[in-house]
Amino acid sequence: MAHKYAQIAFTESVRQVQQQHHSRSGYESMDQGEDYNYLLTQNEADFIHSRDSFYMASVSETDWPYVQHRGGPKGFMRVLDASTLGFADFSGNRQYVSTGNFRTNDRVSLFFMDYPNRRRLKMMGRIEQVADTDWDMLAKLEVDDYRATVERGFLIHVEAFDWNCPQHITPRFSEDEVEQSIAPVIEENKALKAQLSNSGNANNHRDQPVGMGILPLVVSGIRQLTPRIRAYELRHRDNEPLPEFKAGAHLQLPVTPENGKQELRHYSICSNPKRRDIYEVAVLKEPQGQGGSVSIHQNLQLGHNLNCAQPANYFSLNDDSRPVVLFAGGIGITPIKAMAQALKCRGTEFSIHYAGRSQKEMAFQDRMRREFPDDLTLYSAEDKQRLDIQSIMLQAVEDTVFYVCGPTSLIDGVIEAGVQLGIDEGRIRYERFKAASTQDAKALTLELARSNKKIQVDKDQSVLDAILSEGIKLPFSCRSGECKTCAVTVLDGDPQHHDNCLTEDERNTKNLMCPCVSRSHSDVLTLDL
Repeated sequence: MAHKYAQIAFTESVRQVQQQHHSRSGYESMDQGEDYNYLLTQNEADFIHSRDSFYMASVSETDWPYVQHRGGPKGFMRVLDASTLGFADFSGNRQYVSTGNFRTNDRVSLFFMDYPNRRRLKMMGRIEQVADTDWDMLAKLEVDDYRATVERGFLIHVEAFDWNCPQHITPRFSEDEVEQSIAPVIEENKALKAQLSNSGNANNHRDQPVGMGILPLVVSGIRQLTPRIRAYELRHRDNEPLPEFKAGAHLQLPVTPENGKQELRHYSICSNPKRRDIYEVAVLKEPQGQGGSVSIHQNLQLGHNLNCAQPANYFSLNDDSRPVVLFAGGIGITPIKAMAQALKCRGTEFSIHYAGRSQKEMAFQDRMRREFPDDLTLYSAEDKQRLDIQSIMLQAVEDTVFYVCGPTSLIDGVIEAGVQLGIDEGRIRYERFKAASTQDAKALTLELARSNKKIQVDKDQSVLDAILSEGIKLPFSCRSGECKTCAVTVLDGDPQHHDNCLTEDERNTKNLMCPCVSRSHSDVLTLDL
């Protein structure tokens, strides 16, 4: 039989299925001519060398197949000669099941996928583990500039392979491929922005959507709530109902600070969760902040179009009937207002304690006086009205859940009172609008293990910003230790945790930290980046 792959794979039962589906004629050519598709050519070698992963199947002693997905840097699967492949199994990437299966059955099947072009290379062969004493072969399988230690090595003796291009392979792209494909679009976008800036046509700028999210919104209302707080009403551009959200959720708004680089800022949705026609956010203008609030106050106007992500929630309201105490300080009233409206709607017992610099600086106070006349207490520092946190928590019934949002001093005060009163920490929930203060932070050195880089972090700079400034790609979202998006593994050093999202197991066993807010007790932190 000419085609080695057909000889192995096309059993009599398979041929019967091909016949039943009227496709047997398409495979008949594989039964003719000289033997082929068992020796690798340069075409297969180049294809394999450009892959950064593959699927591998083994068979156990119970006759059950087992499939693993193996990954590494491009080219970690080596083509050693026309009939032999080899790859390193890196430390921390052990193959207990596959390795055990191969001891009793050395047959192996491989799939190498080319997602962008929707093609795959299928391969069958026999596998052997490289002896621990075969240093020459193990050295051949190591990958230059890849710091992972080789756990063991495998050799695969190819017996047959075949190419095919199934039409339903989902195309996927690497980061480099995505960047290359969108580079012309980015350049065109820059040119259009420059042209728009030169034209000075504010109406055209307003009509051009800002942001990359899937939710098309338009600014349909703006209200000045206090001298420094402005409320923005957002509707769906096609007048469709907006996605539902739960009290405590936030919306990411695209902003452009003075550095000219578009960024995302999180603002709590303060409108009633029952409403589907609008989202309302309130923005405190902070001239000494990072520039996002100033950009919104200066640039966001009626009719401006935004493309936002759907609402996310790291500060969700409990769904049970336990009574609730809500603490708000300053602009922290935004999620608390929505929570109060949700609690009133479902008939849950609650009280609101809202503190601010002065009556005129306290957003929504008039509306909340009308809506919650019996449940709201206001505390104005200007009028020397003091919020006694411990007294309020002491008088609450035993199973009360406490929510707090506002400045660090208020949140820390509620947490400290809870500790002193022996309140279970699970009943105290909070959201910080800002990352932990770096006022008392010290400078530190980051060592990035996989990137082989050393980075100096200034005392007034977040660890996340230091990493991003070096061009290291690390996903992030909230920048306030609420969402866990930027969590990274600490390989060495003593992190100083300031997040609100990681569990004790994630911190102490999995060695995770959130670089957006956390610092270091030690002078050096080694991260798995």
